[in-house]
Amino acid sequence: MWAFRIRETPDMTLPPLTAGEPAPWFVGRTALNPNFNFESAAGRKVVLAFLGSAANPASRDFLAGLSSIRDRFDDVTTCFFGVSIDPGDERLGLIADDIPGIRFFMDDNREISRAYRALGEQGVYRLLVYILDAQLRVVAALPIGADAGECIAHLRHELDALPATGEPWPATAQAPVLVVPRVFEPALCRTLVETYEQGGGEDSGFMRDVKGKTTLIIDYGHKRRRDCTIKDEKLRNACMVRIHDRLAPEIHKAYQFRATRIERHIVACYDAGEGGHFRAHRDNTTLGTAHRRFAVSLFLNSGEYDGGFLRFPEYGPALFSAPTGGAVVFSCSLQHEATPVTRGRRYMYLPFLYDEEAKRLREENKQYLDERLTGAGDTTEK
Repeated sequence: MWAFRIRETPDMTLPPLTAGEPAPWFVGRTALNPNFNFESAAGRKVVLAFLGSAANPASRDFLAGLSSIRDRFDDVTTCFFGVSIDPGDERLGLIADDIPGIRFFMDDNREISRAYRALGEQGVYRLLVYILDAQLRVVAALPIGADAGECIAHLRHELDALPATGEPWPATAQAPVLVVPRVFEPALCRTLVETYEQGGGEDSGFMRDVKGKTTLIIDYGHKRRRDCTIKDEKLRNACMVRIHDRLAPEIHKAYQFRATRIERHIVACYDAGEGGHFRAHRDNTTLGTAHRRFAVSLFLNSGEYDGGFLRFPEYGPALFSAPTGGAVVFSCSLQHEATPVTRGRRYMYLPFLYDEEAKRLREENKQYLDERLTGAGDTTEK
């Protein structure tokens, strides 16, 4: 449990899972496999439809409408799973697996429906369709309403918007980084950029140990960036909840590291007019920063500037970025640089993540912080 996390919505009043959240893994019963591990569907686009009962007119019309996109479900690029809580669906043959591509889970104890927020506290069932990406993260949740054609059209649109599965290619040396889309919504990204514009930014330095103290250094030849601290508690909380719910599970899956704490809430701006850049460095090489475990570079306005890539020189010349609202995550011990922005402004949200063991290290090392850094700069926890 994160020490800083505050839930936005309590218990069973929660809405459907939102874009960027991980889809819960489960083991369910299908006609051909009594112990189907849902996590095995990863690597493809996935459609997961909560039907309640196939005898329900809306669910029946939706299933009929799937015939118009049946060719999508080939088990190679895309697959479909329906979820039923009505034993009569199976007994009467209202649902049936159609391999490849189409399978149905019988949710006998309704645990799958509860996990996906299709079944509410009062027993009310929410008919909906989740579109999941290849990492089994939510892309969208669509209601199954009276107009099945509208739902199918929306489903087709969302599937087409996802990146196509390319042909395999030989891997080259690559930095061990994680690129995760859909962490922040576009509206939250705009709000963070506006926060910077309203408050303005201050020169952002870097840390260096000088005579046994971790000290803030300003050197435009090494780094040119301006930072604005997010002071609004509600906005900080919105960022933390999304990092916790949407990004931390991917970090745990990829690196077996469970982040429990976050350091600093800033919007950073690399401005082409000032030659914005940050030369190669590591984020945990001083006494005051040794607790940092993972850095998060979350992109707030991709496509509105030129340059401004992340590069990891130890692993070759590859350049990394992410779509607006997406993040590049990497170990703080990796050497990395922010290449110069050559047009426009690149806005970023740049926290560090660590755990309880690292928290103890941070507390021990506070004695080495230059007193001017207490409550300010790159070593602040907000």
